Amino acid sequence: MSLNSENLDLQSFWKSFDELSKLELYEVLSFRQSIFVVEQKSWYQDADGLDEISDHLLLKKEGHLVGYLRLTPPGIKYKTPSIGRIAVIDSLRGLSIGSRLVDEGLKRSSENYMTEKSTISAQEYLIKFYEGHGFKVNGEVYDEDGIPHIQMIRNG
Repeated sequence: MSLNSENLDLQSFWKSFDELSKLELYEVLSFRQSIFVVEQKSWYQDADGLDEISDHLLLKKEGHLVGYLRLTPPGIKYKTPSIGRIAVIDSLRGLSIGSRLVDEGLKRSSENYMTEKSTISAQEYLIKFYEGHGFKVNGEVYDEDGIPHIQMIRNG
C-alpha cells in the first residue's frame, strides 16, 4: 500500500481567528514562518492583517500541525473568496496533503460564500498543481516577496 493523506490519520479543524487559542495561533504563525520565510528565504511580513477576518484550516497529526490553509472572504483581497498560505510540513510533502487542503478550502469557501469562484496568488512553480484544482492563469508572472507568483482564478 502506498502512503497518502488518506491513510495518515490526519484531523482537520476549521477555526475563526477568535476560536484559535493562543497556543494554536502561535503554532500557526510559527508554522507559516518556518516554511514561507525561513525555508523559502523570503523575508516578508507574514502577519498581513488578514488573519483576523479569515477562517483557518489546521490539519493535525497526533496533535501536531502538519498542514495549514487560510480562507479569506470575498471583497477583501480579491472580489472572490481566496485560499492562501497553503503549507505542508516538509516531511509529509508528496502525499497529496496539499490537494486535501485545497479541496477542503474550496468546499468551505463554497459553503460559506455560495460561490465556486476563487482567486489565488500562486507561486509560479505550482501552476500545474492549481490547474488540477480548476484554476486558470490570469495575467503575467509578478514578484511577490522575492518569489515569482501568478494570479489564478477558478470559476467553478
